[in-house]
Formats: sequence, C-alpha cells, structure tokens
Amino acid sequence: MKPLPPLRLGKPRGRPRPVDLALPVALSYRAHRLLPPAIFAAHATERASLRGRVRGERSRPTNVSLVQAAIPNGGRRLGWREWVELPDLGVRAIKAKLDTGARTSSLHAFRLHRFSRDGVDVVRFEIHPVQRSHAATVRAEANVLGERRVRTSGGQEETRIVIETTLGIAGERWPIELTLTRRDEMGFRMLLGRQAMTGRIVVDPSASFLSAWPARGVGGAGSRPATMEAHKEDE
Repeated sequence: MKPLPPLRLGKPRGRPRPVDLALPVALSYRAHRLLPPAIFAAHATERASLRGRVRGERSRPTNVSLVQAAIPNGGRRLGWREWVELPDLGVRAIKAKLDTGARTSSLHAFRLHRFSRDGVDVVRFEIHPVQRSHAATVRAEANVLGERRVRTSGGQEETRIVIETTLGIAGERWPIELTLTRRDEMGFRMLLGRQAMTGRIVVDPSASFLSAWPARGVGGAGSRPATMEAHKEDE
C-alpha cells in the first residue's frame, strides 16, 4: 500500500487568517496525523466539543409539553395503559396497552364467524373485555375491511381479519382499524398501535391511567369492574 502524500500548504496571501476548523469531522485518525500540529490540536478540540454536545442532546429528557404542542387537534398525553371504550361493539370499558412499537391495533376475539349480508362481508365474534377473566362476554359484529398479515411479538406471521370501529378514550372518539385475534396468552385484551394514535396521543411510558374513566363501565352505568385493582397489574 503506497503511503499518503504529505499535506502541502501554500503561503498565505494578504493578512494572516485564523486556523480554519471547517474540516470534516469524520476524518480518520491517520488523516488527522497528516495535518500540521496547530491545526490538528485545534480540530481535535473541536471534535471533543462536538462529542460533548451530542452526548448532552442524547441525555436530555424529552419535553412532553413541547411534543404535545406539535400535535394537531389538541393531542393528549396518556399513559402506556389506559381504559378505553368500543361503543360500536358494545364494549363499555376495556383496558388497552398503548404500544408505540406496534403499527396496527388488535383486539382479543374468539368464535369468529364470517358471512355475507346483502353483499357485505360481515364477521360475528365474542369478546372477554375483563382482563384475565371469562366472566363477562360481549357478542359483537362488524363489517370486514379485509385481511392483513401481522407479525406477532413471538416473530410468527398470521393472517387476521381487519374491521373498522369507533374508539373512545379521554373523552374523545374517532374511527380506528382493529385486527381480530386470540390474546389469551397476553396480559391485555386490546393493543392500541401507532396508526390509531398518530396525531392524537403522546404516550408517557412512566404513567398509567391518565384518562378519565369511560362514562359507562362493564358492570353498568358509571360503574367499574369489581376486578379493576387486579387489572392494574403489569402485563
């Protein structure tokens, strides 16, 4: 391998200028050693200063208020788990995990029966809205939007039915897409993904249950499930 030619600097013209530090930060150590001592020392100081600024930016805590201000339509700060409602499906309260690592939202459903009604593809299914309990069962049906291949947390792919329904959380409602799957082995009956939250919710991973309780609980108007305290366990 041929040695690199020496770095030659011409004589300055006119008044002398200060050392130019606008050198590529990504220069290799060997390339730096070819610089004159004064420029090498000055540039090394600049590199150290830059590394310190980068470390400071990485360690700086996120300003939630600034992030919220950037969200249109008055986006809200919510915890990583919240109580939500699915009024179109007759689910008046269900605990959901707000998962920014998941793209799509999913709902625990079983006994799926797909059929056609007046040329419209419909699915009928059942839901256990109370976590770790089969005591309460809600029967629902919805129009089918289609099917989607989803990769599970275990790395396996499965085909799921996709429906559209209304989500209620923190006093607001909007339509979302839900995939139907059995979540018996999971701690949460519902998973809220990025598609449903984008532009509306900022997730605070250090907080839980920041939204108001839905107007109607599983046990009746304005009541909470008897097992609510048990639901507060982590997944």
